[in-house]
Amino acid sequence: MSLSATQKQEVITSYQVHETDTGSADLQVALLTTRISQLTGHLQQNPKDHASRRGLLKMIGRRRRLLSYINSKDSQRYQDLIKRLGIRR
Repeated sequence: MSLSATQKQEVITSYQVHETDTGSADLQVALLTTRISQLTGHLQQNPKDHASRRGLLKMIGRRRRLLSYINSKDSQRYQDLIKRLGIRR
């Protein structure tokens, strides 16, 4: 269900803001988006998995709050991030 170490490292290297970045809001949104897409595929195959659905909704809420934070700090960075991730908001 979770990301493998190599998948996580790929996301980190492609979305990190600076060289030693491991937890910026942009990076957290990218990691959450990757996990959300994986979990969405799982739920399409297993529609009765309500525990995973609850986890998905919590991840979506966390991503929404992080995106709101990024938008309040720097709206151009927010626009670039959602375009790069391919999410609509």
